[in-house]
Amino acid sequence: MPLLLAITAVAAAISLIGPISQIWPVDESISSVVLLIGLAVGVDYSMFYLRREREERARGRSEEAALQAAAATSGRAVLVSGITVMAAMAGMYFGGAATFQSFATGTIMVVLIAVIGSLTVLPAVLSKLGDRVNKGRVPFLRPEKRTGEPRAWVWVLDRVLKRPVVSIVLAAAVLLTLALPVLHLHTADTGVDGLPRTIPIMKTYDRMQAAFPGEQIAADVVLQGNNLDRGQIEAAAQKMREIARHSDQFNEPVTIDVSPDRKVADIQVPLAGSGSDDTSIAALHTLRNDVVPQLFPSVKGGELVGVSGFTAGTTDFNDLMSSHIWFVFAFVFAMAFMLLLVTFRSIVIPIKAILLNVLSVGAAMGIVTYVFQDGHFEGLLNFDSTGAVASWFPLMLFVILFGLSMDYHVFILSRIKEAVDRGESTTDAVGHGIKSTASVVTAAAFVMVGVFGIFATLQFVDMKQFGVGLATAVLIDATLVRGVLLPATMKLLGKWNWYLPNWLEWLPKGPAIEGSPEPAPHPQLRPDPRPAEA
Repeated sequence: MPLLLAITAVAAAISLIGPISQIWPVDESISSVVLLIGLAVGVDYSMFYLRREREERARGRSEEAALQAAAATSGRAVLVSGITVMAAMAGMYFGGAATFQSFATGTIMVVLIAVIGSLTVLPAVLSKLGDRVNKGRVPFLRPEKRTGEPRAWVWVLDRVLKRPVVSIVLAAAVLLTLALPVLHLHTADTGVDGLPRTIPIMKTYDRMQAAFPGEQIAADVVLQGNNLDRGQIEAAAQKMREIARHSDQFNEPVTIDVSPDRKVADIQVPLAGSGSDDTSIAALHTLRNDVVPQLFPSVKGGELVGVSGFTAGTTDFNDLMSSHIWFVFAFVFAMAFMLLLVTFRSIVIPIKAILLNVLSVGAAMGIVTYVFQDGHFEGLLNFDSTGAVASWFPLMLFVILFGLSMDYHVFILSRIKEAVDRGESTTDAVGHGIKSTASVVTAAAFVMVGVFGIFATLQFVDMKQFGVGLATAVLIDATLVRGVLLPATMKLLGKWNWYLPNWLEWLPKGPAIEGSPEPAPHPQLRPDPRPAEA
């Protein structure tokens, strides 16, 4: 059932993207991104819902009452989680690039469809199947323990709650250590270096580069006009060749390509360096700021369009990300804060959620930097380091991980809030809430780790980064963050977890996660409905 919900959500989202792509540009990778996010949230939402329905049945509720209890608890958690995930994905609209905007549209659509399916189709199917949903048990596996708490997590959480300060210090130290490589993060467009050298097209490319060296990484000086003077262009190019001969920033040959109608000219200037390193970037700045303004504006009938090419594309994209990523952070943080504030009526819960997610993202980004930029585990993962991380990856990792981690956060906090509303102390509520959700959260996390891990087996380095980064991020988030830092910080804060200033009491109550009513009595123990005799 989780797979069916996820697959249908993905299929519906991709179908709807079809007409949208006729109006707005859509990146060719959008289907892969929609598939990843659709599988992740579709499976998560279904597992949360099924788990709660099974628990209620095991406690003695009727099929109808169990389904109603699941709708009133996990169903509402799915709604809040889905809205939060969509808000996080909407942050990509502020990325400044058409690619991110198309990813935002696709992911928001697939999450919305998965939420609608979880709140309508899933309970409808469960109402028809009843207990038959449990048929088809896998042989040789023990039946699922539908009530109680997993022993492994009980052992861990008992020690975390007993020594919360030590747990916070140790877990935070591990995450900060993992995040240290981010301090020397370098992003670039991997280009042809990101492709495996074993595929036929790259074998041909490498043979061409060996036979005709010097034109691997070139900057394109583009001129546009109505009647370009080829002689003047050739003279400017000759001066460029002389500069290249006496400079360690440019190489030869400098070539010219003029369109037949003499409206566009392209002067290719090979740059020193790998194309994405500091040497190439410095050569690009020299070309743009010093050489081109002196040589090419003098061409009769021509106007300088700009300097493009691989290095220019990488530099400009990095500049674009640097200038826009703070808008993405601000939007995602603000939306997550407001949604969690209204849902749980606390200012501490959203602040803590943001800080924990930042730790998760930092640790995952540090691992990607250590592995792919610094070149560790190349043999194990079968790749050659390009000395950089893909330019688009940090923003994508932040947005996707922030959204998906909210699935777990809302689901766990909803159980804790239920226990608090029943009158339990914060310590008991935290222990019960996390222990009761640990098995399904862990299972859902491993499903996502498996899905993302598949991308680590692909040959394209960018996809390997995507797979390794998201898989490790989800694993860290579901274990160290949700299993150690979250309960330890909630234990220390106690009643302050639910602090809401008086001046915010006017806030409307969102789709709060209602507590579950007491289990219905067993049918054989129900009181006789006939009126008692006087």
